[in-house]
Amino acid sequence: LSTAFISEHLEELTQYAGTTTHFSNTSNETHIAGAQIDANDPLAVLDFGKAQSSQTPADSHAMRDDPEGTLPVQSPLQGTIVSLEITEGEEVQRGQILAIMESMKMEHEIKAVSGGKVLHIHVSPGEAIWEGHTLMLLEEGAVEGAIDEEHDEIDPDYIRPDLKEAIDRHSFTLDENRPEAVAKRRARGYRMPRENIAQLVDPGSFQEYWPLIVAKQHQRHDIQTLRKNSPADGVVAGTAAINGKYFDDQNSRALVVSYDYTVLAGTQGRRNHYKQDRLYDLANRFRLPIVLFSEGGGGRPGDDDTGPRVAFDTHTFTQFSKLSGLVPLIGVNNGRCFAGNTALLACCDIIIATEGSTIAMGGPAMIEGGGLGIYTPEEVGPMSFQVPNGVVDILVEDEEEAVDVAKKYLSYFQGPINEWEALDQRKLRHIVPENRVRLYDMREIIQTIADTNSVLEIREKFGIGIITSFIRVEGKPMGVVANNPHHLAGAIDSDAADKGARFLQLCDAFDIPVLSLMDCPGIMVGPEAEKTALVRHCVRMFNAGANLTTPLFGVVVRKAYGLGVQAMCGASSLVGFFTVAWPTAEFAGMNIEGAVKLGHRNEIAAIEDTTGRRHEFDRRVEEAYENARAVNAGTGGGLDDVIDPAETRTWITNSLRRLPPIPSRTGKKYSYIDTW
Repeated sequence: LSTAFISEHLEELTQYAGTTTHFSNTSNETHIAGAQIDANDPLAVLDFGKAQSSQTPADSHAMRDDPEGTLPVQSPLQGTIVSLEITEGEEVQRGQILAIMESMKMEHEIKAVSGGKVLHIHVSPGEAIWEGHTLMLLEEGAVEGAIDEEHDEIDPDYIRPDLKEAIDRHSFTLDENRPEAVAKRRARGYRMPRENIAQLVDPGSFQEYWPLIVAKQHQRHDIQTLRKNSPADGVVAGTAAINGKYFDDQNSRALVVSYDYTVLAGTQGRRNHYKQDRLYDLANRFRLPIVLFSEGGGGRPGDDDTGPRVAFDTHTFTQFSKLSGLVPLIGVNNGRCFAGNTALLACCDIIIATEGSTIAMGGPAMIEGGGLGIYTPEEVGPMSFQVPNGVVDILVEDEEEAVDVAKKYLSYFQGPINEWEALDQRKLRHIVPENRVRLYDMREIIQTIADTNSVLEIREKFGIGIITSFIRVEGKPMGVVANNPHHLAGAIDSDAADKGARFLQLCDAFDIPVLSLMDCPGIMVGPEAEKTALVRHCVRMFNAGANLTTPLFGVVVRKAYGLGVQAMCGASSLVGFFTVAWPTAEFAGMNIEGAVKLGHRNEIAAIEDTTGRRHEFDRRVEEAYENARAVNAGTGGGLDDVIDPAETRTWITNSLRRLPPIPSRTGKKYSYIDTW
């Protein structure tokens, strides 16, 4: 009975119980001492007439004078006698169970501390007693034999029934016990989620959360069927270590969430939303990077019947979005991904997708339901346009390659590595042709500067005027933004500006230094370029670069013209930790021919002979080019040096050593990373 109830009815209960019940009301607790309770009656506690003693057990014990040579057996805690395992006059061995007590719904064994004979038993089953109450008296004496529990042989491989039940429940989630689902998946040429996770994480490190939840129960499905057909409610998730070969426990920590398309088409139900809420909260509190395998069909009809009957009130999307800029978010997709699954994927810092992926905000059923036509899933969001339009950052052949790329991408955010190799840097002297109008491959420069096999390009087919990559230099991670002279001679258009600005923000959010390789003839101009809202898009790189807190290293490879090159270096050459140029570099406010025409129009126009006019124009252009050369332009300031291209890597490594330690962050540097 509660303290409040007994206190309220104390007078009534005392009158009812007469003198056979003693009430103790101390320390805000009320007790009925010595009461005899029928354990088989669930309402016995209300029958106060069965009290047997007018004294508390402690009182009666204090008044008892135990015979000399006897050993009292006392209660170790407050509770109720469940059973007596011995009788008066019986000889007992040391370690033998004498009685069973219950306290707070747990049973306790009272054992003999020595051998002897039971003289008196002072309690009976159902009696409530206090700590220290004498239960019985033993006459100590030698009794042959003793129970030695410490040496009882227990087979450690024996599976108890309760453990077997737990193992059996978990077995429903394992691929070897789901042959039909596995066969169907194999027929499409795809892998099971647990196969991808096994490749992604370090062996034995995956700690799964909530594997036993199942989809919401419908009347037509019994629980056993649901356990078999919707294991883990379609989401396999937990903590793990990734890339532990290169990084310590702290830096290899990660969280993995994988939708399972073999369970209700990887759709989102209330319970798997709840599971994800739990995990994304852990990611927030303990700064765990996330790898998300997103394949699935979005919301699950019929499993959203709380609130306004949609996922409108779920916390999952909010919690996941709040992780942006706090921890790396890596999205991996294979197969069909629609609606809510797509929303989570698109919130990630990077999207890695297989060639067989189709990614869209709405699937065929939604499209047809809106009267917008009938399409197959593969027609809705194929890679043929989701890659060049910038939705997908990295396109891979299959799931195996996708997992490898995810591990490589995450590694740049896990820190430096100790093992690395580099190419002969003298090669950089000859990649850019001496003929100033001949093309070259900027990616070859990146590959040469970077540690061997350390380059990972992002959004290769989108905004192709700018190249964005992660690399390592002497094992240290860096980001690279570089102009691509094969597209518009390296001029910056709207797509390139969006791509470059977003990459700068991503690197800055996680304190990754940036190398800018510049060969830019300016911001793209013309009516067609302006139709793309160039005016607003192009200056995104100004705002992103000027506000960088991570170091920026600038190298002018060839053209450094006007506002375009300023966009590449944070709006000024003085923003970077260093800004150097190769001898092939040239500097001008705009293309030199145009500058000569504008700046010397009157002088050239004064020459009436067209041949003479052409000669004067060419002479002034040649003079302007000579003045624009790095060795001449650098004498006016703004450049830290004109260097041997083979020394570029040395400039980078020395500068990395000059940087202060990265300050510890307790929160975000940015509220979030722009998804575009």
